[in-house]
Amino acid sequence: MKTVSLFPLALAAFATLAGPAPGFDRPEITYKIFQFPADRIPRVDGKTDDWAIVPESYVIGSDQLTDDSSRHAKPDPKNLDVRVRVGWVKGLNRLYFLYEATDNYWDFSRPDLHNDTFELAVDGDASGGPFLETNHPNKDTIGPADSFSSFHGVHAQNYHIFTPAVGKDWCLAWGAQPWIKELPWANAAQSFNFQPGESGKYTLEFWITPFDYAGAEGPPRAVESVLRENKLIGLCWAIMDYDDVNAKGSSAFWNLSSKHTMYGNASELRAFKLMPLEPALAPKLDAQWSFKVLDQPRRVVAFHDDSLGKITAWKWDFGDGTTSAEQHPLHAYEKDNRYIVVLHVEGPDGASRRAKIWDVTFR
Repeated sequence: MKTVSLFPLALAAFATLAGPAPGFDRPEITYKIFQFPADRIPRVDGKTDDWAIVPESYVIGSDQLTDDSSRHAKPDPKNLDVRVRVGWVKGLNRLYFLYEATDNYWDFSRPDLHNDTFELAVDGDASGGPFLETNHPNKDTIGPADSFSSFHGVHAQNYHIFTPAVGKDWCLAWGAQPWIKELPWANAAQSFNFQPGESGKYTLEFWITPFDYAGAEGPPRAVESVLRENKLIGLCWAIMDYDDVNAKGSSAFWNLSSKHTMYGNASELRAFKLMPLEPALAPKLDAQWSFKVLDQPRRVVAFHDDSLGKITAWKWDFGDGTTSAEQHPLHAYEKDNRYIVVLHVEGPDGASRRAKIWDVTFR
């Protein structure tokens, strides 16, 4: 039975991105998104204990924000102080957020847009470009209704998150697809102990699903952004701080981007990288693998080693009496059957085994 090495081009799909793509605001800076282990996915309960494992280096605070209205030279922590952490879980196309803010005046008594707000914009495939109806290239021809339904929030999304939300939805999904703010596409929980006009600390825990395509017609045609290790995405936020319930606008617009219009232009978002597991949380050695059937009639399978840790030796048992010492082998099965495939790996920290029973099947 002939076994050959996987052609190098096939490995490109698993390669690590080298650096920020062009088009981000301030591409020389890349922020980090913490990877939660699969057994420590945050509970969305408005509490912070699940986030204790996130290192301080992942925190993005008020010192990173600027008031692009030029009304304030720099953040005053006595007025408003915020801390934001972003996380993800390998295998889930979700972005998790912990937003903590201390404000000297919380404004949330009204049922309209006048509300202290955490405005979030996300571009899951970093494709860039505007995503508001007013920027539709054919808006004058097709009209405002079609411009809105076919363009606004479709390839990148904006969430006006009310902090706190009382007697209203937790956010406005600004676009033609309000369904993205509901389960199973999003979830949120908040914690606070103050009344409108008072000071205090606010905690918001939530997750969202970024979409490469999210149309007005609803979820059936939606395409989730695929999140993978080391991928760069476009992400940004601004904080609208209201200090007067009767004011027409906010007293400050604290922005992570240097461009005010980042809320509707994905090219003005910041670069965020989906990080691998922190070394302290990753197993020293864990055999893992995946496969893809390349030719069904000829039963040709590409196997890919996804193991964690320092590995010096691989042994594949294909379940048909043949083996391979390649890291990423191709294998052709002679007969239709159900196979038990086992990968054994070895390294300085020992040995590990991963078997898949009948995942590889030709019947």
